[in-house]
Amino acid sequence: MAEWLYEAGIGEARAALVEDDRIVEARIERPGGLKLGAVLEGQLIERVAAGLSRIETPHGAAVIERVPPGITQGARLTVEVVREAIPEPGRPKLAKVAASEAEPRDADDLLARCRASSFPVRLLRAHEPDVLEAAGWSEVFDEAETGEIAFAGGALRMSPTPAMTLFDVDGPGSPAPLALAAARAVAMAIVRLDIGGSIGIDFPTLGNKTERQAAAEAIDTVLPQPFERTAINGFGFLQIVRPRRRASLPELLRADPVAAAALALLRAIERTPPPVPPVQVAGPRVAAWLAAHPDLLDELSRRTGAPISFAS
Repeated sequence: MAEWLYEAGIGEARAALVEDDRIVEARIERPGGLKLGAVLEGQLIERVAAGLSRIETPHGAAVIERVPPGITQGARLTVEVVREAIPEPGRPKLAKVAASEAEPRDADDLLARCRASSFPVRLLRAHEPDVLEAAGWSEVFDEAETGEIAFAGGALRMSPTPAMTLFDVDGPGSPAPLALAAARAVAMAIVRLDIGGSIGIDFPTLGNKTERQAAAEAIDTVLPQPFERTAINGFGFLQIVRPRRRASLPELLRADPVAAAALALLRAIERTPPPVPPVQVAGPRVAAWLAAHPDLLDELSRRTGAPISFAS
């Protein structure tokens, strides 16, 4: 039976839905920012007649599409976060909010969302066997960071762009069975890496409409609703559109690869059997990032029982 594995890590929470010893969904959550579902008070600091107006909140700026009647620039109003910020190269997307009449509330954190699912949740401890890693945690992170995703009979190359996430299919053998296997692999990768928004798949050129339809329907059998898709056109391209309420795992890791490496290092040190060496080695950029986050070093020292410092 599937279960969520949850780890309250240093600097980020981690969760993986695991079934038959493999990760079906991988999720991380870092502190700070506007979280989906939170209701809070904001101030309208820029009103745009047609388009997105700007709201300032205690947890950062956001945009709002529809400003309620009577709300003028500088006025305060209650809003709900309907999309978290999306880190895009050169032009990060601010969180999006909507006016709300609900009472202020915090968003559900990652653990609460896991517990709200239909699957049991197992809390992981650093002194226990690393079942998260055994299920393929590092491999999933490699997929997200490099875009290289292998499947039986071929490989996918994933490329997140500001417009859409693209999957290119490659592999030997006949195009029809390759396309069927790739369709299932793409659908599983979308779920595993929490990819939303516009998604494009470049399949090998297929010989006829029946083969194209079979590959498209293979996506329908694996990818849960809600989503919309096109048919595979004569050039082998299919587009999927899913709700995009948070950054995907590839977007989160690629937005700050130094932070991702530093947090992975903290996880490895926390899991080191005692006695933990008080002086640890890190690359210059990772060491500098850690030096700028002394609260994380303090937490690492508390959890390991050793006054941890880093040398590059």
